[in-house]
Amino acid sequence: MAVAIITGASKGLGRALADALAARGWDLVLDARGEGALKEAAGAVAGHGTRVVALPGDVTDAGHRAELVAAARRLGGVDLLVHNASALGAEPLLPLAELPLDGFRRALEVNAVAALGLVQEALPALRASAVGAVITMGSDAAVEAYPAWGGYGASKAALGLLAGVLGAEEPGLRVWAVDPGDMATALYEAAVPLDDAPRPAPETVVPAFLRLLEDRPVSGRYTAAALLERG
Repeated sequence: MAVAIITGASKGLGRALADALAARGWDLVLDARGEGALKEAAGAVAGHGTRVVALPGDVTDAGHRAELVAAARRLGGVDLLVHNASALGAEPLLPLAELPLDGFRRALEVNAVAALGLVQEALPALRASAVGAVITMGSDAAVEAYPAWGGYGASKAALGLLAGVLGAEEPGLRVWAVDPGDMATALYEAAVPLDDAPRPAPETVVPAFLRLLEDRPVSGRYTAAALLERG
């Protein structure tokens, strides 16, 4: 069985990806900070009959990252690492003039530093896999100047560059930085609570990620919208 680690898996896109992979026979190691929500999500995902390990914790904690990789190794290895955990830096979002520096540091730590730390921890197992792959979650805020999205966007820009360099340094792996697009998630609601415009559910973009795993295109940046257009 293939084994995936998914961070931020208790809700939103992380949970939707976990459910889709479990339905296709993947064994999973799931992470989130909220123990109750993670336990509920893991129970639902485990209904597909695959092995699911739920480890609540903070991805900025090196010990927790080591636990995630150790759990995956006990299941057989690490074939896929999905860094989906994200922090905004401020809830709701604030202009740079008002952004707390501690909040900005938190966004950088969760979105970029922890992602690199988890990759470093998992790299030997990823290299040993015949299909080793890393998926990071990008954002158009990483490449466009949207007011109030500066701190979050900067952290995602850092993550995107890390993914690009990792792909160049590790030609035996696939490293995909994916912008999933706007979705109806708790993260977006926390970012812009007054924006009640309808947005697609996270489940609607999951087929884009499954296409990556099926087609295994070269490492690089992708958008869910472009992947879905391929049909």
